Amino acid sequence: MDKKLDAKGRWRNKTTSFMMSPEERADLDIRVSLSGLTKQEYMVRRLLERDIIVQPNSRIYKALRNQMTEILNELRRIENGANVDDELLAVIKTVAETYNGLQEK
Repeated sequence: MDKKLDAKGRWRNKTTSFMMSPEERADLDIRVSLSGLTKQEYMVRRLLERDIIVQPNSRIYKALRNQMTEILNELRRIENGANVDDELLAVIKTVAETYNGLQEK
């Protein structure tokens, strides 16, 4: 097994895994792409209740643009606001919070 050092010089040589639904995995992937972190670093920070600070860069703006395009397409598909599912609302909230956080910097 490969050993990897974290930012504090600690060996990261223990594997932790768990099962997720496809919907949970998609939500995680969106959040990771908007954070600019690796999936591993994002999950470690969230699990240990550490802050996720997004550093604006071209990858983050591209991820935001792509998510906004998907949201717009989904909203165009929906005829009545009552048909908006909780997963779409969660994605919209995540994108809005990330975007608003970037605006403050």
